[in-house]
Amino acid sequence: MKVGILGAGKIAAWMGRTLAGLEGACAYGVASRDLQRAKAFGERYGVEKIYGSYEEMLEDKEVDLVYIATPHSHHFEHMKLCIEYGKNILCEKAFTANGEQAKEIFALAEAKGIFVTEAMWIRYMPSCRIIREAVESGIIGEVTSLTANLGYELRNIPRLQEPALAGGALLDLGVYTINFARMVFGEDIREVTSACTKLETGVDSQHMITLTYGDGRMAVLNATMLAQTDRRGIINGTKGYIQVENINNPEKILVYNLERRLVKSYEIPAQITGYEYEVMAAQKAIWDGKTECSEMPHQETIHIMEMMDELRRRWGIVYPFEGKN
Repeated sequence: MKVGILGAGKIAAWMGRTLAGLEGACAYGVASRDLQRAKAFGERYGVEKIYGSYEEMLEDKEVDLVYIATPHSHHFEHMKLCIEYGKNILCEKAFTANGEQAKEIFALAEAKGIFVTEAMWIRYMPSCRIIREAVESGIIGEVTSLTANLGYELRNIPRLQEPALAGGALLDLGVYTINFARMVFGEDIREVTSACTKLETGVDSQHMITLTYGDGRMAVLNATMLAQTDRRGIINGTKGYIQVENINNPEKILVYNLERRLVKSYEIPAQITGYEYEVMAAQKAIWDGKTECSEMPHQETIHIMEMMDELRRRWGIVYPFEGKN
């Protein structure tokens, strides 16, 4: 499969490294508004074709799948462009800036029979299945609650400060904690409560979200762009707890009993970067004639985007471009 990378920044570099080491798919092309940046990227990752505009790459009939690695404030625009050219899409998280944009993209893609999926990498990883199977095995008994946190010191990154670029902790970091909770507990959420603090620009700098499920289980989620955290997820049960080291890309999955003694450790498969699983899932879905991935269905992306819309509404955060799609 020939992958075209749209954007040549830091996230694109992760995909460049991934495709350089992945059999069955290759970084065929890279496009940037800055041709020199695209050339430097291409030389570093062995990309065959270099393009000085997105349209030029999308016109290339050899491109099978476009990986969108631009800021999420621009995902809507760039996915619409890909759909116009009939290109399959693997788009970085957050998929769009809001739920309405996501629904429009899926409708446009479905009308043309084009594959599109959100690159929420943990949903495609073997560790996702391992965590679910551990919970369902009963090893920690009846599961009652979970906590998850993700934090980095990112306040000096200009993009994250800007409302016009859909900045803030929620779409960059909170989207991971929300996905972790839904990955483990599902979508039967009865109540959502939250609180946040903001930067002077008006975007959220850190937040806490509590999800209460229909069966009484609870998930407490924290994300911050003000400090480094342990990135840990804890799933609690009547017989012990499961500890996930790094919910962003699990490094260890450990099970402890009621005496807090380690009773089981699950092996995490070796990986190139972790991005390879989303590429392989997209490849399989396309070859099977599907327009979405079972690992991250369209409806799940919409549900999460709409949850984040509601959280922002409660916090009084509106991006300047919203209502101008």
